[in-house]
Amino acid sequence: MAREFQRGHKAKISDLTAGTDLYVGVQIAAPGLTFDISCFGLDANEQLSDDRYFIFFNQPKSPEESIQLLGAQSGDTESFRVTLDRIPAAIQKLSFTATLDGAGQMSQIGPGYIRIVAGGEEVVRYSFTGSEFTTERAVMLGDFYLKDVWRFAAVGQGFDGGLDTLLKNFGGEVAEEEAPPAPAAAAPGFAPPAQATAPPAFGAPAAPSAPQAPQPAPSFGAPSAPTPPPAPQQPVHTAPTIAAPLAPQAPQAPVPPQAPQAPSPYGQPQQPQFGQVPGQAAPPAAPFGQQAPAPYGQPAPAPYGQQPPGSMPPGAPQGVPQGVPATGAGLEAALRPYKETATGQRWTPQNQQLMRVDLTMGGAGVLARQGSMVMYQGKVDFGYKSAGFVGRAVGNATGQEMQLMRCTGRGQVFLAEEGSHLHPIELQGDGICVSAENVLAFDESLQYEVRRVEGHGIPGGALFTMLFQGTGTVVVKTHGTPVVLPVTPTTFADCNAVVAWSAASQVIVSSQVRLRRNAYPGHSGETVNLQFRGAPGNFIVVQPYEV
Repeated sequence: MAREFQRGHKAKISDLTAGTDLYVGVQIAAPGLTFDISCFGLDANEQLSDDRYFIFFNQPKSPEESIQLLGAQSGDTESFRVTLDRIPAAIQKLSFTATLDGAGQMSQIGPGYIRIVAGGEEVVRYSFTGSEFTTERAVMLGDFYLKDVWRFAAVGQGFDGGLDTLLKNFGGEVAEEEAPPAPAAAAPGFAPPAQATAPPAFGAPAAPSAPQAPQPAPSFGAPSAPTPPPAPQQPVHTAPTIAAPLAPQAPQAPVPPQAPQAPSPYGQPQQPQFGQVPGQAAPPAAPFGQQAPAPYGQPAPAPYGQQPPGSMPPGAPQGVPQGVPATGAGLEAALRPYKETATGQRWTPQNQQLMRVDLTMGGAGVLARQGSMVMYQGKVDFGYKSAGFVGRAVGNATGQEMQLMRCTGRGQVFLAEEGSHLHPIELQGDGICVSAENVLAFDESLQYEVRRVEGHGIPGGALFTMLFQGTGTVVVKTHGTPVVLPVTPTTFADCNAVVAWSAASQVIVSSQVRLRRNAYPGHSGETVNLQFRGAPGNFIVVQPYEV
């Protein structure tokens, strides 16, 4: 019986089937949309270091045929044959992806799946729907990855940029960059002008130009450049006919300047000026500091600081103010720089003050400060995390009660607090001490404990820090951009400015009280500092802020 996977689930291939010659089927469809389904063979750094292992419709198999594209069959939109024991050692991961060919979004797709079949029997299936995506144009469906043994993971991670973003994410080059420039490919070969040998007779149409040589087939991802039509042939002895008005124009004789006309009495119509239609009111006078309107029948002058309409390049939009990006004006162009950033990682900074955590990746929940959630999407549960006796002690002593909430489920949560700068710190078995006031969120998989640095003169009587150890990420918040300094025998920091330090560092409360300094009013007030000691390689993190 096939096992049903959810997004983020992983399993060893040996736990699913004893076979290594596998069938991978993908089903994805939407009305009016077409899809390109591909497989990326990646190295240990998850990069496409060998283009021969990018399997798609133009390259249906790898050199040793361990990965083969089979086509649509058995109800699948696309299918592959993967022979795991024949894959070279340099290939450590196979990523199966689907991208849109043309306009559309992944939110329009119907129910789909990626499945593994061994010996004609389906062993695992990961199902998905369009409701799990928004504006994405590509999605990573599932991965085969080598970690001691081959394993399978249901990914379901979308990308807004489509195939181009996927290729760049895997270290590949976009096909448009490899193809020759479109104008050069469409330019005709060397030939004399069509009229050099025999110009056409007066009024006769131009002779048809010689047929162009067929253009080469376009490479993948690069649409074929349209061949520009041949330039219209104009007879040598003919000239374009210009329809001129019957009345003579001003250039025949210069018109002497006329004296300004006196205004008409109040309530009576004014006599029309030269070039003005009778019965039409004269243009109003320009307000102070603005340009006067153009005379009748002439184009309006350009606003101050802009080019006149006639001097704009062909095809450029008229009336667009200077400084507008080349991509165009409008709501979409204005909001494009602030779109959600999805990188396929569990923790993703959206900007300096906003952090996005994807709960579907990693499996474990997230502990965050209560009230730090600003938005979430998907099915997310928020529960109260009791701080225990130590947490209550921290709150009573410092006034900064460490109340946490547990975030679990399948979705994305956006965290922020008072516009502070946020910094994700990933731990790989090491440890770090962070001031309790500077902790925003962290993975529940991390081991943590509260430590107390006592000292006379410290606000609240002590400085509470949290020691994090293990594998996971802790998000630290600071006022402004912090600086990381090495620990030396003479390293001191203000207790309000220090944010974090290496777990192996030793912290000592150093009193810098001097009688002469305190004998006069207005002294610096820097009486209590923290001294850090440790072996080379230890560090402290300081923010440009203190209470």
